[in-house]
Amino acid sequence: MKSNRKSKPNGQALLLINIGQLVTLQPASSKPGPRRGPGLKELGIIEDGAVLCLGGRIVSVGPTKDALRDPWLKKNRRKVLEIDCASKVVLPGFVDSHTHPVFVSPRLVDFEKRIEGASYEEIAEAGGGIRSSLEGFRKAGKRVLVEKVLAVLRDMAAHGTTTVEAKSGYGLTVESELKSLEAIRDAAYRWPGTVVATLLGAHVVPKEFQGCSQKYVEAVCKEMIPQAAKRKLAQFVDVFCDQGAFTAAETEQIFEAAEQYGLSVRAHMCQLTETPLQPLLRFNPASFDHMDHVSEDDIAQLARHDTVATLVPGANYFLGLKEYPRARRLIDAGVPVALATDYNPGTSPTLSMPTAMSLACTQMKMSPAEAVAAATINGAWALRVADRKGTIEPGKDADLAVFAVEDYREIPYWFGANRCSLTVMNGSVACPQ
Repeated sequence: MKSNRKSKPNGQALLLINIGQLVTLQPASSKPGPRRGPGLKELGIIEDGAVLCLGGRIVSVGPTKDALRDPWLKKNRRKVLEIDCASKVVLPGFVDSHTHPVFVSPRLVDFEKRIEGASYEEIAEAGGGIRSSLEGFRKAGKRVLVEKVLAVLRDMAAHGTTTVEAKSGYGLTVESELKSLEAIRDAAYRWPGTVVATLLGAHVVPKEFQGCSQKYVEAVCKEMIPQAAKRKLAQFVDVFCDQGAFTAAETEQIFEAAEQYGLSVRAHMCQLTETPLQPLLRFNPASFDHMDHVSEDDIAQLARHDTVATLVPGANYFLGLKEYPRARRLIDAGVPVALATDYNPGTSPTLSMPTAMSLACTQMKMSPAEAVAAATINGAWALRVADRKGTIEPGKDADLAVFAVEDYREIPYWFGANRCSLTVMNGSVACPQ
């Protein structure tokens, strides 16, 4: 499997020891592909564990007593940065596989209108929603956007996230969408974690193209996608395929253009209404995200593919919805499921993966073990970086999150509190501010 982005290795030798629960996510079997069904509960926990990292990669994993007997470590221990985890929990850094971090201002009017009872569609029709973010974004300088994205990435790292998928989508012109992707690129270079960029030019049809959406689709296909691909600004193309956004036929057209230019695809699907998935599965999408309204037939289809169903319960919570995605039905049917924050200014202004995990447990009845796997290894599969992210095992990138708890189940349990005490991103150590 090819990686979407080169690692940023840190030459520092690093040893984490005395880990109370080392949650490796190493699988019990060698079956390829994302975790499904019972496999989501395979956490590979090592008690009193240790992890040795060199050059930004994990080189050994096991009990602390074995690590301290290692001949290489005995010889070079003075050169190693040693961190005593004091019986804390260590797990792979979270992989947040669905975020919208490039925006200027929060949508507070939308927030108030929703409290007063307005629906998602009513807010959009009144000029709110995604379109209300366009003007401020289009006027903003790239330097301002870079600093905003970088601040978000740092906050995410403080909550245990080390890999982030970052979408454009609040410009909706060729120039502004490319500016958004450039801001993501420039912020990523200044952050020690890993960023996977996604072109979401097909977020909604902008006001200037109302009534002639096909012209806008052509601009996405013939201008945005070719330029993003040529300049290597994105690894994925995303489409918001739903009522009030883009049709399934338009989504196919955009996917075909992405395929032509060598970009992988993913989609916002079935958030507001049901859309048949079968016609889009031929493009081998990395993920379908939201998935609130999905048919039994499509669930059966997904169970036969590696396309990940990425669930974003933060959006359901913030929108005040009574219903959440049917995680239990998806998992029990064998569909690979991931969790993400859907960080954005309108419907999910949270950057905390532990919060998403807590909502998954309380509102979607996922077990804490399933939530951990969905937030790490399956998120990595949703971004096609599972060859180097999402588990703690030799050869993978040194992406680790240390939590000041005694049991991994406390991570989703203590909702609204950040218990992350340290993150390691590609071998670089960062402590929450």
